[in-house]
Amino acid sequence: MKIKVGVIFGGESVEHEVSIITAVQAMNKMDTEKYDIIPIYITKDRQWYTGEILKEIENYQDMNLIKRYCKKVVLYEKNGAFILQSKGFFKRTIKEIDIAFPIVHGTNVEDGTLQGYLQTIGVPYVGSNVYASVVSQDKIYMKQIFESEGVPIKNYIWFYDNDYKLDSASIIEKVNKNLKYPLIVKPATQGSSIGIKTAKNEEQLIEAIEEAIKYDTRIVIEELVQNLKEVNISVLGNYKNQELSSIEEVISKEDFLTYEEKYIGSSKAKGKIPMKGTMKNASKGMVSADRKIPADLTKALEKQVKEAAITVFKALGNSGVCRIDFLVDTKEKKAYVNEINSIPGSLAFYLWAPVGKEYTELLDDMINVGIKDYKARISKTHSFESNILKGFANGFKGLKGTKKF
Repeated sequence: MKIKVGVIFGGESVEHEVSIITAVQAMNKMDTEKYDIIPIYITKDRQWYTGEILKEIENYQDMNLIKRYCKKVVLYEKNGAFILQSKGFFKRTIKEIDIAFPIVHGTNVEDGTLQGYLQTIGVPYVGSNVYASVVSQDKIYMKQIFESEGVPIKNYIWFYDNDYKLDSASIIEKVNKNLKYPLIVKPATQGSSIGIKTAKNEEQLIEAIEEAIKYDTRIVIEELVQNLKEVNISVLGNYKNQELSSIEEVISKEDFLTYEEKYIGSSKAKGKIPMKGTMKNASKGMVSADRKIPADLTKALEKQVKEAAITVFKALGNSGVCRIDFLVDTKEKKAYVNEINSIPGSLAFYLWAPVGKEYTELLDDMINVGIKDYKARISKTHSFESNILKGFANGFKGLKGTKKF
């Protein structure tokens, strides 16, 4: 009997379209001999749909098409089964799933929000749990954990948007006192390089902060790595076992790898990311970026990257497939951890083929890890049979509007 895999994607996120691309890529590479693939698309206004046409990228050109041929559903547990039930007056079971496979990017989905819902209703799911998803989405949290683990990171500060609005001068003064230009300014919880700008002076710093504030309530500013080489590596597994992919060197013409370079690529021939409602000529996701595999690193730097990747993955408690991004100072010969992506664009499949793991096998491994994580989670004690509220029954006497238990 096939395992019924509910692939969840989309959501209220600025990375909505990137999630669609990654999910469609994955669904078309899953082993249909083993899995019954059930697409679950979350629109930008948080409505859930399922239907076979969601497996084809061109069908996202017109939302009316999806609304016409797909069913609006809710996912919940019923009599021990996890079902997709239709919404409306006449409710019926549309599909049943055995395990959820979140392929989402960004806030409101990748950041533990979706994982928390799945865990609350008890459905097994692929990938990092709530805690790991939260810290992996938040650049401030992850940096604080990296510091505690002794992982090399660049100097940084962070602040709330409200603090800046109330007293911008003190924030600028703090930056100038503690950090050296050039700097990079980032929204704390966005991905795909959205809202990120560099600053070589105070005027550019103010512009960059005002851009970042559009996307987040917390802002992080850090020193740029000089003599920069950007490299990434992927980790597969959980806290018990980890595998490492090949290391890529990402080629960027800017101070950092931009959204356009990640998803549109350097030439028009590579296609376009879906923008403004269109999915025509959709890109290949992160595959569109210019890269060199394997990265041109010394043995010593390669060792730094691999050891730090395992440390980061385990320290944050990640699971499934993650991508860890590094900033290498070629003059210092030092690799700094930039961030971790708990659900990376294209699931970083292109990093695994060079080490002999094709995409279909990678997806199979991710599902197997998810099943193991679920079995480990339900083996732990999470509640007690005793009802401590019974002892408080007399304490409610005399309270207006209450009854004795």
